[in-house]
Amino acid sequence: MSSFKKGGLFILSSPSGAGKTTLVKKISKHKSYSVSISHTTRLPRPNEKNGKDYYFISKNAFKKLIKKNEFLEHAKVFDNYYGSSKKLVTKKLKEGKNVIFDIDWQGTRQIRNKKLKYKLLTIYILPPSKKELLRRLNKREKKNLKTVKKRMKEFKKDLSRWKEYDFVVINDNLKSCYKKIMSIIKSNKKISFDRNFINKHVKRLMI
Repeated sequence: MSSFKKGGLFILSSPSGAGKTTLVKKISKHKSYSVSISHTTRLPRPNEKNGKDYYFISKNAFKKLIKKNEFLEHAKVFDNYYGSSKKLVTKKLKEGKNVIFDIDWQGTRQIRNKKLKYKLLTIYILPPSKKELLRRLNKREKKNLKTVKKRMKEFKKDLSRWKEYDFVVINDNLKSCYKKIMSIIKSNKKISFDRNFINKHVKRLMI
């Protein structure tokens, strides 16, 4: 018999622009899955809404929440802070919900180290190529060269974290990537993947 409580934590991480946020939103359409909406100090993008995409707060307010130990995990990414509310996540888990996280390797490591009594599965998403990643970033950031350059600068550093994850998926096609992730999440068995293939792919991305 499993010692895990009802509900589970499923983390999706990736280099910026690899498509994890879009995949998280697709997964959350299933009734038994709920997104952990992060608090952030960054400004909202044109299509983002407070309370739906993020809870947008000031840096002072964020730091106060850190002092009160209100976050399950938190990290500074690209000069902005991001954090998952301990209270909101715990509430969903107690309701038997599977909570989906859209967070980076720093937050993933913090949650893993907590050794919570819930199922935890971590998935790292890779882009098919550096060229495609750059195209996606330019589209998302409206060709803001300064922002895109900053994202690409962190790209190699983020890539090096893939070995810390339970599973790695290449997002070369959104539909097939989504199906693969759902089969991983729904499986009660330990699923393996070709680490040598992924390692070679990562090396190509780093060139």
